[in-house]
Amino acid sequence: MGVETSVGAPVTGGGPSVVWSARCVRVCVGVLAVLMTGLGAGPVLAQDQYTLLVSGASGGARFKENHDRWRATLVTALRNHPAFDDDHLIVLAETPGPGVGRASREGVRQAVAQLAGRMGEDAVLYVVLIGHGSFDGIDAKFNLVGPDLEAAAWDALLSQVPGRLVFVNTTSASFPFLARLAGRGRTILTATESAVQRYDTVFPEFFVEAFVALAADRDKDGRVSILEAFEFASVGVRQWYQQRGRLATERALIDDNGDGRGTEAGQPGPDGSTAARLYLGAGLEEAEVVTDPRLVPLVARRQELRQVVDVLKAAKADMRAEAYLRDLERVLIELARVSRQIRLRASR
Repeated sequence: MGVETSVGAPVTGGGPSVVWSARCVRVCVGVLAVLMTGLGAGPVLAQDQYTLLVSGASGGARFKENHDRWRATLVTALRNHPAFDDDHLIVLAETPGPGVGRASREGVRQAVAQLAGRMGEDAVLYVVLIGHGSFDGIDAKFNLVGPDLEAAAWDALLSQVPGRLVFVNTTSASFPFLARLAGRGRTILTATESAVQRYDTVFPEFFVEAFVALAADRDKDGRVSILEAFEFASVGVRQWYQQRGRLATERALIDDNGDGRGTEAGQPGPDGSTAARLYLGAGLEEAEVVTDPRLVPLVARRQELRQVVDVLKAAKADMRAEAYLRDLERVLIELARVSRQIRLRASR
């Protein structure tokens, strides 16, 4: 690869320049060219975001308490986003109430049909399932009030929805959903790596926690990506089992390249680059709603730095480890500084 030297290739914008290595410049220019021509996954630009959150049949008071808590906590996290739009969020639960529909097969079908009629090709739909799953040897199911829906039925329903799909199944026996739903423009997360992992999962506890007070914001850019939430939850699950001296009965997987295989957190694989640019939400993506003239240049700068982080991560395999870590650290430090400026000015 040759000797790497530092060259003046600063990220443009206000504040100190981020100087990249020569190798990084060459690789990043190539990756950016690919992104600009629309090849590969491409960056996720500002768009409408919708969320369908379903907590299914609980099967008991203890489970119901957990499911209700996880659902309420995730809804609160969504509503705390400055661009939140209640019309972009559909919540279904075992016990319906104000703003909450019934988590039945018909309720799911009606919700998906409603979303399909409202979404455009540039929109993103996030589907999060909380509850119990089962596997009959042929297909996996998500347990609803009344007749359940199999993974194949979910796939058929969601095929009606335009735009990008992020599907998070936090239940036991969820692995078959990954192979069934995987495809282009889809990011799939499952709490298990096998259909025989049928015990109740703790993955939803940590997945939801990831969005509380930005607990999983590893790159300190002020928001939590789907990839960050997946990795945070995966670590939490491992530690939960280790602390109790128990054999882990769940291993979460992510697939965002459409091959239906999935990758475990911390393991090498082709998945994650798209999920790193997706952020759970219900409303307009942040860049479209910033109107404060004091924040506009800072938000633009932060978005620029986020894209640089994405490019660096994509270029990691073509860089020396020390150069990658050095360049990534420099960008993340500036990103944290800009994010802090935005928080301070927004609070005044």
